[in-house]
Amino acid sequence: MRAHISEIERPGTRSKGHLLRILGVGFGVAVIVGNSIGSGILLTPGEVAAHLRSPWLIFAAWSAGGVFAFFCTQSVAELGTMLPQAGGWFVYARRAFGEYAGFLVGCCDWMVQSAAIAYLAAAFGEFAADLAPALQGHTKATAVACLIALMLLNWLGLRAGSRVQEITSLTKALALIAFVVVCFLVSPRAVPSTAVAPQSLLQLPPLGLLIAIVLALQPIIVSYDGWYGAIYFTEEDEDPARNLPRSSIIGVLACGAIFLLVNAALLHVLPIDKLAASRMPAADAATLIFGGRGRVVILVISLVTAISTINASLMITPRILFAMARDGLMPDSITSINSGGTPSGALLLCTAASIGLVLSGSFETLVAMAAILFVAVYLSGFLSLYVLRVSQPDLPRPFRMWGYPWTNLAICLGTGAFLVASIIADLKHALFTVAVIAFTYPLYLFVTKLRRYREASGAGIQLAPDTDD
Repeated sequence: MRAHISEIERPGTRSKGHLLRILGVGFGVAVIVGNSIGSGILLTPGEVAAHLRSPWLIFAAWSAGGVFAFFCTQSVAELGTMLPQAGGWFVYARRAFGEYAGFLVGCCDWMVQSAAIAYLAAAFGEFAADLAPALQGHTKATAVACLIALMLLNWLGLRAGSRVQEITSLTKALALIAFVVVCFLVSPRAVPSTAVAPQSLLQLPPLGLLIAIVLALQPIIVSYDGWYGAIYFTEEDEDPARNLPRSSIIGVLACGAIFLLVNAALLHVLPIDKLAASRMPAADAATLIFGGRGRVVILVISLVTAISTINASLMITPRILFAMARDGLMPDSITSINSGGTPSGALLLCTAASIGLVLSGSFETLVAMAAILFVAVYLSGFLSLYVLRVSQPDLPRPFRMWGYPWTNLAICLGTGAFLVASIIADLKHALFTVAVIAFTYPLYLFVTKLRRYREASGAGIQLAPDTDD
């Protein structure tokens, strides 16, 4: 019988315990919902409405984003069940394209997640200060306190971290559903409308309509980001071949349903011209319904949303570094696992990095670069599926992507187009991103040279068996 990967003490792994195979479908759904549904859904409907100016086009665009995310999850579900190891995108790129490609993707993924954690923690501090004026002037301290508290919860072990994720994701989903119900049940004060007729957008020339649709889809695709959350935990899943496809499909469908419901609620409360002009449509809708208390309602939902998303990212990020270290591409100390099944060394490093970014207050450039890198990381995974189908057809594939190869081709083209658009929209940070990518190669050479030196001297780590062949 084939041994579970999590039960193997790989060469070079420093461990008090081991990764625990205790997760199931519920956690997979929770980490996808927690990682996907952020404060973006409270903000982006106004931006989308400003581009489209038509309720049915708005629903069509959000539905298209859901379909795109659905097939993206299909692609990674095949990869994740085929290679059920901690590390996510790093594992697939290394297996398909070689060690340096894996190192590059792993570094980029870690940077994206770290920037997201710092950004969300800073946002949490701002939300908390708005809700409790006594915290004004202490937003950074509040953000750091949030990170330390969630780190300590995850330090207790996988059971504690996963339970927090399930509770916060459920609370967030129920809060948004409750907001939707109230929007439909409570009639807000009448708001005069000067809405542009829905047909006016359709009177644009074809190129103008296409540009409007593309501009609207960009924030929608970003809002769905997080559909991949469960792939980092396949090594800790009781039955990844069965659970990963189920949690991926249920998770992305749940997110899509909530996004559509929130948009329907906002369109019910706000005339489309008001929605299109609003920078914070959920807050505006809540103010119409609850009066002065509406802002408090949205702040509370935003706080819960931030906690859920930070916890998801704080669980994901250490597993990237852990997987890289286990394969000899990071210091051996990062492979330590505590008795609760938490990659403790990696968790400490990731939390310290995020706290440093929060305290510096200068992570805007990193966030802008992450907006480009996250798309490139996804594209590496979708391309990995093609390469592994051809180069390693005998790998076990408990789940196969529906409609392959055409569905995978469609998401590759869509992701590639999104990447090009992101680069064109922000050439300055695109150049910074290229410089960072270029820097990873000499860093990789240094890491591999150090590894060979340690192996030769017999003083440190040994690599796990090479899986590139």
